[in-house]
Order: sequence, then C-alpha cells, then structure tokens
Amino acid sequence: MTIIVALGCGLVGEFVVQRLAEDGHSVVAVDLHLPVSIKNSADIESIEIEAEEYIKSLNGGEIIINMLPGRIGHGIRESLVTGGHNIVDLAFTAEDPQQFDELAKEHGSTMIWDIGIAPGLSNMLLAHAQRELGFLEKATIHVGGNPTEPDNEWSYMAPFSPSDVIEEYTRPARILRDQTVVEVPALTERHQIDVEGTDGMEAFLTDGLRSVLDTIDANNMAEYTVRWPQHIDRWIAEGHSIPEEELLKAWKYDSQREEFTWMNVSCENKTDSKQWIVSDYGKDGNGSMARTTGLVTYALASRFATLGTEACGLEPGVHPPENVNQETLDAVLNIFEAHDVKVTHTIGSSQ
Repeated sequence: MTIIVALGCGLVGEFVVQRLAEDGHSVVAVDLHLPVSIKNSADIESIEIEAEEYIKSLNGGEIIINMLPGRIGHGIRESLVTGGHNIVDLAFTAEDPQQFDELAKEHGSTMIWDIGIAPGLSNMLLAHAQRELGFLEKATIHVGGNPTEPDNEWSYMAPFSPSDVIEEYTRPARILRDQTVVEVPALTERHQIDVEGTDGMEAFLTDGLRSVLDTIDANNMAEYTVRWPQHIDRWIAEGHSIPEEELLKAWKYDSQREEFTWMNVSCENKTDSKQWIVSDYGKDGNGSMARTTGLVTYALASRFATLGTEACGLEPGVHPPENVNQETLDAVLNIFEAHDVKVTHTIGSSQ
C-alpha cells in the first residue's frame, strides 16, 4: 500500500489526515505539535518532528501532502521533488512552484500545487468553463471564509495560517485586463456583493489568480476576497501598525463560533455563461474552510495513491490545479456532494 505523508496538521491537515485514514489509506502525520485526535488514533502513524528533518528519511515512494505554512512549505519543495515524490501541495506562497518543473521531470516527481478551494477548485472550474465555452470574455471569482455573524472587532477569524492572510492583504493583485496581466494594489475595487444568508458583504481584489493568468484564455479575469463590511476599513486604518503577534491572536480561529465558506465562480463568452456557487457551514465539528479546502486536497491525495497521477491527467513535472482532467474534477465535486457541501451550477446567457 502506498504511504501518504501529511506534512503539517493544522485545521486543514487534521481534517485531511482523518478522512484518508477513514478510507483505509496508510497515513503518516508529521508536525512539531500534532493534534490530540491524530496522536490518539490507532490508524495514523504520528511523528512530532520538523518536516525538514523528517523528509530526509524518506525513500521516494511516498505520496506527500505539503500543508505547511507558506514560508516553511516553500522551503522544502526542492527537496520533495528531488526525492522523486508525488506531491499534493497546499502551501500558499508568493513564490511560483513552477520553477521546479524541470527538476521534477528529471527526478520523476509529479507535483500539483495550490490545491484548495481557491486557488484549487476555482482553477479546475475555470478550466472546465474554457473547455465548454472557449475564449472567456470575463471570469470572476469571489471567495471567503467568515463568521456567520459580524462583531464589533474584526468580524473575522483565520482558519489557516494568519500570516498567509496578512500577505494576501499586502501583496499586489495580478489581474487580467484586455488580455494583459496588470498589477494593482490589493484591497482595491471594493464593492458590495449579495451572499445568501447575509444582508450583504464586501469584496476586494487579492492576488488569488496566480497560475490561471497564464493558462486560461480570457479577456478580463479577477479574484476578490469576501469579508464582512468594515473588516478591511479597520485593516487599512490599523493593520499595518499592529504587531503581527497581536493580529494572530485577534484572528485566532474559534471552533465554537459558527462560520461559513462561500465561493462564486462566474464565466462567460460573448453568448453563454456558467456559474458555480459553493457554500458550506461546517459539519461534525469540522469548520467549513477546513472541509472545503481539505476535501479537494483529500480527493487529489487519494487519487494519487489509488489510481496514480496519470489518472488525474498529470505526467511528471509541476502542475497547477487547472491541469487535472475532467474525471478528477468530477471526483472532487462528487466528494463535495457526499460530504454535504452545497454546489450549485447554473448555465445561462451572457446577454
């Protein structure tokens, strides 16, 4: 049986590891401080050690899931591909993993990166829309994970590394305008957006498109992060002057607080349009962002282990999510349905 090694077991990692173990996969969970649920599981091998140290002991036949915070996760990518591993990578970084493509081919390694809900599933849906509609006149992604009710503070809690959220708020956003990639300041193009179950939320540009800027043929394309109104006002007014440690504490994830994840992917050509709305409110003690992000990661790792990377349409090398085949996208959507994540698909006219 192929061994799956999970590097990093935060909220998403814990969810992914548990799902894989429930399916009967041989799973090794690696982190400096593992969750009690992982350490107490008889079905999961638990190792508390730094990932950089652990990967030195691997022999190259394992499936690796890189779920470490971005700054750490990028630092081990070269070692993973030169080790000949097949890798599902969730470490969100400013650095482009495609730089390791030739190295991965040389060592027979297959890496798929930016695997989550957005980027991740959003990329797969954009690629599907392009297969169906051809050249896209317009493609937009709106996505966010938030508490179900605002508060008098930040109206936000980070379901993954808060440091990555800070980077998202400060890194310039790359978007597509008239078939040209342009950089604009993050947090701009702010607008109100209707989100089911709320009185309205706010969206703003962030640097989430990444690989699809090069792989999807479109005239205009952008990604917007969705938050409660006033959240970004406070960030603009105070965020840069607050020590990161204080923000990490203020945005700490509270598993007892109700929250939800919502994504809208809309695409159109000159005559037709396609739209997907994904929404989840968590289930069985697992938060919505851990579930939606984790289920995409779980689906790819499971297919790598049981069917092989070729069954996902991937050859040795480094691949963005949109490179997977239609069968893999269908498998991800079926897994969402099986876990009660709501996905609504609408086909219409762009007129």
